[in-house]
Amino acid sequence: MPIITLTTDFGLKDHFVGAIKGHIHKELPGATIVDISHLVSPFHIQECAYLLKNAYRAFPEGTIHIVGVDSERTAETTHLALAVDGHFFITADNGVISLIIEEVTPDKVVEINLPNSPETVFPVLDIFVPVACHLARGGTLEVVGKPFSEVRSIRELTPRITENGDAIIGSVLYIDNYGNVVSNIHRSLFEAYRKGRKFTLEARNKKVTEIYQKYSDFVNFKLDKSQRRGPGDLLALFNSSGYIELAIYKSNLGTVGGASTLLGLDYRDTVRINFS
Repeated sequence: MPIITLTTDFGLKDHFVGAIKGHIHKELPGATIVDISHLVSPFHIQECAYLLKNAYRAFPEGTIHIVGVDSERTAETTHLALAVDGHFFITADNGVISLIIEEVTPDKVVEINLPNSPETVFPVLDIFVPVACHLARGGTLEVVGKPFSEVRSIRELTPRITENGDAIIGSVLYIDNYGNVVSNIHRSLFEAYRKGRKFTLEARNKKVTEIYQKYSDFVNFKLDKSQRRGPGDLLALFNSSGYIELAIYKSNLGTVGGASTLLGLDYRDTVRINFS
């Protein structure tokens, strides 16, 4: 039986997550349910998109991903089920799938239309779970909805190329548990426009001229500890997802702070790269 994952902004205090899991187990006794995150910032579509993109490929093909962030159906937002890259996604059409489908074209997308579908304030439980269980039993997308073509995208997830390719203007996409600041500039885009040139990465009043492959590459271990850079210093690297990230080496957001607090960076703030 396929794995069913859950990504929501429900938190862990209330009954919502437990009710969803209970409903799945009632429909599919013995189902395997995996939590990706229930601590997405409330209604934060971009944060959810980043987490989902970077988690789903770790699961086997056929996995069913329920996405419960800003999931209420409205006159402008419908419910979708998608087959993408060997996986299924069940979500509201609110742009949360943007980061995935910008790289991989969906094989099939349907607008969910269940018979006698209720008007509900808890669509993840009442609509998404039945669809997930149907797919887990081997059911098809055609049974739960009709073809849908205009999947919503979020423009702010995409950096801008300016000055005839001499600059990339990106923004803060995500801030992790360490206070590391993840930009929306992917390594592939950076390399496509760098073309071997020198560069300067600018964020607030800070400038960086080197991007590392991993955190410890920042430290010159050949130097005496008193002379080398280390904990508390700023660095940039390509993170495990391929995005340019600004970090304070061995930071702790709860004590000394991280890149987000020490640089004064927040979601949507500008990160710019100039090539020369």
